Amino acid sequence: MPKRKEKPIILITNDDGVTAPGIKNLVEAVKDLGKVVVVAPDKPQSGMGHAITIGSPLRLNAVTYFEGIEAYSCTGTPVDCVKLAVDKVLHRKPDICLSGINHGANHSINVIYSGTMSAAVEAAIESIPSIGFSLLDYSIEADFSAAAVYARKITELVLAKKLDKHLVLNVNFPAVPEDQIKGIKICRQAYAKYQEDFLERQDPHGRRYYWLTGEFMNFDKGRDTDVWALQNNYVSVVPVQFDLTNYVLKSKLEKSWKH
Repeated sequence: MPKRKEKPIILITNDDGVTAPGIKNLVEAVKDLGKVVVVAPDKPQSGMGHAITIGSPLRLNAVTYFEGIEAYSCTGTPVDCVKLAVDKVLHRKPDICLSGINHGANHSINVIYSGTMSAAVEAAIESIPSIGFSLLDYSIEADFSAAAVYARKITELVLAKKLDKHLVLNVNFPAVPEDQIKGIKICRQAYAKYQEDFLERQDPHGRRYYWLTGEFMNFDKGRDTDVWALQNNYVSVVPVQFDLTNYVLKSKLEKSWKH
């Protein structure tokens, strides 16, 4: 009798916090694909990037926000959540790590700042294939129904085939109904950034303080970018990596900097 294949262990985290609607929708979308375990921050951690906690203790608390799912809130960052999940909760590497579904875009340059994507990247550093999911809607009342459908499809595709253990996918969903989504598009990261400004104000004591604001500027007109795909109602999928080496420049410098 053939040995029955064990269900994969799916670690789920995010940066919006364990009570955010996005992570609840992600859990519901994939919970029958394997054994789901949730370890997520106890409060919003957007924009934390790849920060880790080194100067204060971390705490894990069991929570019951997800029916029938083992879940914990963590006082640390999204990256802390992945590290603790592997070392103290699972005591092994999960088969896949899913991060999200984030409330708001993580396309283009956002991937650098994103706690959602940093959690996914940390998993890949630990040789765990990972996917970060984000919806282009910052509202707490955002409709995640279409995003959940595509999150499940993409998770199934990754689980169905043995891929690079360092696989990281940055997936963004347009904020449109499912019948308006044209499909999945494999993209490159657009060259875009925020034209930032700091609003200067005064507190009641007359002391100055600043609010970061800015406008998203796309300098990339390519039709193969994540920004273009999302503007045209495709789900964008960008394979990313944690090796930041510029190999083209490395090759040039090796030739031109010879002593």
